[in-house]
This record gives sequence, C-alpha cells and structure tokens, in this order.
Amino acid sequence: MKLIIGGAYQGKTCYAKEKYNLTEDDIHICNGTEIDFSKKCIDNLEQFTCYCVKNDIEPVEYFKQHREQWQNSIIISRDIFCGVVPMGADNRRWRQQTGRLCQYLSQEAESVVRIFCGLEQKLK
Repeated sequence: MKLIIGGAYQGKTCYAKEKYNLTEDDIHICNGTEIDFSKKCIDNLEQFTCYCVKNDIEPVEYFKQHREQWQNSIIISRDIFCGVVPMGADNRRWRQQTGRLCQYLSQEAESVVRIFCGLEQKLK
C-alpha cells in the first residue's frame, strides 16, 4: 500500500494519477459512505473518517477488519491534523480519528509521501 498525504489543493490526486498511471475509473472518491476497495486508489480518506465519526465507527478497526482488501491500494488523505484545533467536538473527533488512521496506515505502508505545492516529499 502507498499512502499520499498533503493539504487541500496541493496536487495529491494529480501526483497519484501521473506516478501510478491511474484513470478516473481507478479512483474511489470517499464521499461519506463505505469505501469501494475494488478500486486501485482511495481518495479523500478524511471524508471516510468523517462518515465514521457520524456513525460511531472506529476507522482504524474498520481498516484492520478489511486489511486484505486495501493492501495493494494507493490511499490519499488530506492533511487536516495540523493548524488550529477546531472548536466543535465533532470536528475535533474527526481530526483525531483521521490522524490516528493515517498513523496506522503509515506504519503499514510500503511508502508514504507528502505532497506540497505539487512536489513530492518522501517520508517513508
């Protein structure tokens, strides 16, 4: 598995498409529902954690239970765990769960890169 993180509008998806020769059909864009692990790439992982917070699902446990399904995936997450801590409890919980899931995935990943201004920074 490959993990790509970075801020909003930094070029994460464009980087993944170019680096791994992905088409739009290869990418599952998380939109607040379950993840389609049949796709090569999972984008907007932070939206999945938002879904988990709203539905009392532990995202790390969910990924552990579906481990076989994402082992060869490219996973993209927006960096929402830096900066000012949100005032609302749900937003703090969302941020915390996203950070915990990214920590777990980074430990499991073959490679981890951060994209900033379209540039790749190898973390692992």
